[in-house]
Amino acid sequence: MRMLIAGFQKTSFVDYPGQPCAVVFTPYCNMNCVYCHNAHIIKHDAPLIPEEPVLEYLEKRAGLLSAVVISGGEPTLQQNLEAFILRVKTFGYKVKLDTNGTKPQVLLTLLGKNLLDYIAMDVKAPEEKYDVIANSSVDMDSIRRSITVIRNSGIPHEFRMTYAPQLTQEDALETARMVRGCDRFYLQQYRPRNEQDPLAHSPAEVLKTGEAIAREIGNCTVRGLGPEQ
Repeated sequence: MRMLIAGFQKTSFVDYPGQPCAVVFTPYCNMNCVYCHNAHIIKHDAPLIPEEPVLEYLEKRAGLLSAVVISGGEPTLQQNLEAFILRVKTFGYKVKLDTNGTKPQVLLTLLGKNLLDYIAMDVKAPEEKYDVIANSSVDMDSIRRSITVIRNSGIPHEFRMTYAPQLTQEDALETARMVRGCDRFYLQQYRPRNEQDPLAHSPAEVLKTGEAIAREIGNCTVRGLGPEQ
């Protein structure tokens, strides 16, 4: 059995902090976030690409690239995620996992086998607005458990929140409080997907909210504002 792959970015200098990497995108997701820019790969009819050419490329680039990021979609839904990471590890790569935190047991299993070097978890909103932003029914117990697992993992990690127009500054602060004590917190500018989407918060508002979060939990980096940042 192979891990399902919906996309492959051969080189990135931004997806793994400080490491040139490749990014593997898995299909399908158990959320349907209002701002998702990968909506084309979360559907069940998403076109797939073979796993073996991806692994062959990674084997050839070992030493030139130093890390592999597994993103999505939601990678923890993939039954063969662990086997894929094991193959990647044999080439000497560090592995970063992007997740929405809905499968804490998968995180525990991978961490228990020392298969992850970095975890990035998206936190969507305060609890009362989570289902609205995720556009799905979310088990908040799983979200809270994943936050605890990641914070206590002993490996570098980050939590990131997209500042959707439906969220206020207090919503952002409440969300950040959920992950207090984390390595890194990122507040990301929302980007409309089309003309029908609501307008984003102004750059000034995003920066103001980022500063408030930094005062509240001790760290926050704003990203996605463009050159003016």
